[in-house]
Amino acid sequence: MALTIDASEIRRGTYFELDGILYVVVDYARHKPGKGPTSIKVKIKNVKMGTTLDKTFDAYNKLIVPDMEQKDIQYLYKAGDEYVFMDMISYEQIHVKAADLGDNVNYLLENTISYALFFKGELVGVELPTTVDLKVSDTGPGIRGDTAAGGDKKATLETGVVVSVPLFINIGDKVRVDTRTGEYLERVNK
Repeated sequence: MALTIDASEIRRGTYFELDGILYVVVDYARHKPGKGPTSIKVKIKNVKMGTTLDKTFDAYNKLIVPDMEQKDIQYLYKAGDEYVFMDMISYEQIHVKAADLGDNVNYLLENTISYALFFKGELVGVELPTTVDLKVSDTGPGIRGDTAAGGDKKATLETGVVVSVPLFINIGDKVRVDTRTGEYLERVNK
């Protein structure tokens, strides 16, 4: 018997099977009307085809949890439009297309340890650590005396991603960024 979860338990990044197709939750929202059951509105992505669709589940609907294998991998280098990872146990190299990584390419540094998700022997996703520390390569000048609550400015990080940072951040500073949202979290002590 397959393992199931209630629709109320799904979160962003949850994988599940529906009609034999593997989906991942891109976004979700709960809706609790005054009367009646809670409904869960989700935007889901067909992992194989890459298409997205909106769906609504009652909170008590059962969803099938797919039998997935997770392997620790290390990012090695970029080769053309592919990113090369190494399986940390077998040392096998895994090539992943940039399109399959999506926004994750913005947070990849050499030697970053992540994990790969496999479904029926096929790579379906690469999950990065929830935070990464990146060096600021370009930003406006820092202003002496500004605090974190004093506003923000744009900064380009070493991977090329642009994030909003507090005014006191300077070129060369390391900042911690949430890989799920792309938001600045804090300056990292040197």
